[in-house]
Amino acid sequence: MELKLVNSKLLSLSKLVGREVKKSSSFLDTKLMFGLNGTHKFYSCRGVVLKASYDAASSISKENVIVDTFSCQINGTNCSGLYLRDVRMLDASDDEYGGVLINPQTLPSNPNIFASALRASLSHWKLKGKKGIWLKLPVEKCDLVPVAVREGFQYHHAERGYLMMTYWLPDDPCMLPSNASHQVGVGGFVINDKNEVLVVQEKHSVPALSGLWKIPTGFILESEEIFTGVVREVKEETGIDTEFVEVIAFRHAHNVAFEKSDLFFVCLLRPLSTRIMVDDLEIQAAKWMPLVKFVEQPLVQADSMFKKIIDICIARLGKRYCGLSVHQLVSTFDGKLSSLYFNTVEDSDSNCQAK
Repeated sequence: MELKLVNSKLLSLSKLVGREVKKSSSFLDTKLMFGLNGTHKFYSCRGVVLKASYDAASSISKENVIVDTFSCQINGTNCSGLYLRDVRMLDASDDEYGGVLINPQTLPSNPNIFASALRASLSHWKLKGKKGIWLKLPVEKCDLVPVAVREGFQYHHAERGYLMMTYWLPDDPCMLPSNASHQVGVGGFVINDKNEVLVVQEKHSVPALSGLWKIPTGFILESEEIFTGVVREVKEETGIDTEFVEVIAFRHAHNVAFEKSDLFFVCLLRPLSTRIMVDDLEIQAAKWMPLVKFVEQPLVQADSMFKKIIDICIARLGKRYCGLSVHQLVSTFDGKLSSLYFNTVEDSDSNCQAK
């Protein structure tokens, strides 16, 4: 019914305009312009002036065809109607912060069609008072990246399968959150009942660390806990099964990799097996090393950070220091299960007796 109404009004207007156009001496001067910012536009033929203004209306069909209403005056005669623009809106949904999430699954593959739809959509969203626009471009739609850049989108972050881009519509400062600023690393301090530390030598390391026997280290994976990630890394590098005990200490450093900051958690682990099976891809060698010899390494003694971490670990073994054990709790703020790390001196199950 709505499309029939549009067609009917367009037909009536075209007849009216057609009668006036016939009066002009030339049809080649015809111009029809409609804007998206609500300003007055002009339709003109030689000898005919059509002054039109319009207000953008919502989409009237599932195909997101944009329909604008307008009023006009032709040689003193008032008229009104609907203007149907053959530009489709991008499929999108609102987020909880007054922004828009563009559906990456329905993006057109043709850059020209995408450009037209993107421009129309941005104008539409701005009229509706939307703020941040999130555009996720799958790797197979990489041809659309230059189009989005030309329209003012900026890079936010990239993963293996997509590039995320953003556009801030208001004139005030952008309030969209930045990309992740940190990477998270873990190191496993594993010591057995013989006072031996599980150590490794990496195949690929900077020359300054050549010959160093160090604790197994690695990075936390996406959606992985610190306490499970360190157990996984030790298993992958050495084949040793372990049990997480505590976070002994953590280091915070900046501009470590790709201008990102780094959080590195040193964790105390209890060994559950003894047989070492080296990961040939990353590790040159691995062994159980007496704690005394581990501490006496020149590179450890010469580095204040290494030495302090070892001192803390030894203090923990002597029960003169308590680390942070993990407790999983559900917060009423988000209803999600979280891992909270804190000192458990008052916990009767803890073997820490620091005073």
